[in-house]
Amino acid sequence: MKRNTIHFRTAVIFSAVVLAGVMVSGCVVSTPTTALPTPTIAPEVNAPSQSASGLLASLEGSLENIYTQVGPSVVHIRVVQETMATSLFGFLTPQQQEATGSGFIWDRDGYIVTNNHVVENSQDIRVTFSDGAVVPTQVVGADPNSDLAVIKVDRPSEALPPVTMAPADDVKVGQLAIAIGNPFGLQGSMTLGIVSALGRSLPVESSSTQSSGYTIPGIIQTDAPINPGNSGGILVNDQGKVIGVTSAIISPVDASAGIGFAIPAAIVSKVVPALIETGQYQHPYIGITGTTLFPEVVDAMQLPEGQLGALVIDVTPNGPADSAGIKGSDSTATINDQEFPIGGDVITAIDSHPVKSFDDLVSYLALETEVGQTVQLSIIRDGKPMTVQVELQARPTQAPQTAQQTNLTGAYLGIRGVAMTTQIAQAADLPESLSGVLIEQVLVGSPADQAGLVAGDEIITVGGQEITIGGDVLLAIDNTAVATIEDLQALLGQMHPDQQVTLSIFRAGDSIQIDLTLGQPPA
Repeated sequence: MKRNTIHFRTAVIFSAVVLAGVMVSGCVVSTPTTALPTPTIAPEVNAPSQSASGLLASLEGSLENIYTQVGPSVVHIRVVQETMATSLFGFLTPQQQEATGSGFIWDRDGYIVTNNHVVENSQDIRVTFSDGAVVPTQVVGADPNSDLAVIKVDRPSEALPPVTMAPADDVKVGQLAIAIGNPFGLQGSMTLGIVSALGRSLPVESSSTQSSGYTIPGIIQTDAPINPGNSGGILVNDQGKVIGVTSAIISPVDASAGIGFAIPAAIVSKVVPALIETGQYQHPYIGITGTTLFPEVVDAMQLPEGQLGALVIDVTPNGPADSAGIKGSDSTATINDQEFPIGGDVITAIDSHPVKSFDDLVSYLALETEVGQTVQLSIIRDGKPMTVQVELQARPTQAPQTAQQTNLTGAYLGIRGVAMTTQIAQAADLPESLSGVLIEQVLVGSPADQAGLVAGDEIITVGGQEITIGGDVLLAIDNTAVATIEDLQALLGQMHPDQQVTLSIFRAGDSIQIDLTLGQPPA
C-alpha cells in the first residue's frame, strides 16, 4: 500500500485479583499465617448489567458469524512486481520486488477482485486461500482510475465462496465496519470499527496514469484498523455484506491511524463486471479541471453571497466540455497574496442534481452516467444562469508520459520533461508532427542549466494532467532521436559523466544545435 501512514495504538486495560499469595515470575510465594498484614481491599468494580452482557455476547456472536461466513472469501495475494529505482533527473532503473496484498472471491467462476496497485506491473501472482491452497494466476482486467483489478484462478466452484455486495445506498455514518484482509501479510485478520465519513475523494495512484489528477469519488472513511497488506481486502457491514474495498490509509509511519479508506460498493459493482467482460472500464469524461467555489472567489467574481458550485478553471481542448462551449477561467484575482484563476463557468447542477462542490460533480459523473450519455449542466456565466448540453466521452486511458525524478546509473543531464503527443502539440501551438521530449523544468546548476536549455513557463491541462509548455523540445542526442522518455533514459544510461554530446533542440520554431558536457549523477 503506497500511502501516507499515522501510528495508532490500542490500550487494553484489565485488572487482576490476588488471592492468598503473590505471583512472582510465574511462581506462587506462600505468605506466613502469623503476623499477616492487613489486606488491601481493591475498589469494588460494578459488574456489567445482564442487559449489557447480553448485548456484548450478541455482538461477539455476530462477529464470529461474519468471520465464519465471509472469511473464506478473502484471499492473500503475493506478487513479484517490476518497479523502478527512485532517484533524480530522468533515468529509471528496473528492478523486481515482492509485495503482498489482499483480494476477495467475486464469483464461483474463479474471478477475484483486488486493488490495481496490488497487482500492477506484476511478473508473477500467487493466491493463497483460507484452506491453505496456493494457486498461480494472472490479471484479466485492470482499471487504474478506480484502483481495481480482476484476476482469475482455476479451482473447483465449491472452493470459491463469493462475497455478497451491499446495496449502494446501504451505508451510513456510524454503522459498524469490519475489515478483513492480510495486514503485514498476516492472513485472515479481522478488525472492527465504524463508518467514519462518506463521500471522500481519493487521488489515483498508478504508474500508468502518471498522477494524472483524477480522483476516486464516494470513498468510505473508516476507523477500523487498516494497514499495509489490507489493500484489496473487504470492508463489510454487520450483515457480512461488502460495502467497500479497503485501499488506503493516512499515516506518516506506515501503520493504522484510524483513518482508512475503502472504494465504495457502488463503484466496484460498476467496474468489476466490465473488467471481467472486456478487461477495461470506460469512465465518463467531461474534460475539465476545476475547484469548489469558496467565499473569496465568490466575492472576486461578484456572485451572490453564499453561492455554491464548481468553478471551471481549464477546459481540455477538443474534449466534451470544449465541444459544448464550456468556458474556463480567463483572469485571476489576488486572494491571500496569491493569484487565483477566476472568471470561468460555475456549474451549479447536473441533470437537475445540485452541485455544491467539485466533488459533487465528479461523484455524479462516476456513479450516475455512462459514456455517450448527454448531461445537462446548469451554469452561471458572467453572472447569468444558463444551461448547456454535454455529450460525455470515454476518459483518456493514459495521461501523457512524464519523466520521473529517479536514480541515474549513467550520465546526468538535469531536466524534467514530458513526451510530446498530438494533444500537447495542439495545445502548445507546436507542429503536430513534432516528436521529442518537451522540457518542463531545468535543474539549477545541472549540465542542462549550464548549457542554457530553456524550461517551460506556462501551465496548461492536457488529458486531465497539468503540462508546462513554452520550453525547448529535445529532439536528439548525437543524432540519435529522442521520441520518448524511455529513449532519453536509455541514451543517458549508455553514456558517462564528462562526455561531450550535441543536443538537437526545437526552440521558437527553429531547430538548433547545443553542445553540452554531461555530468555526474547526484548522490
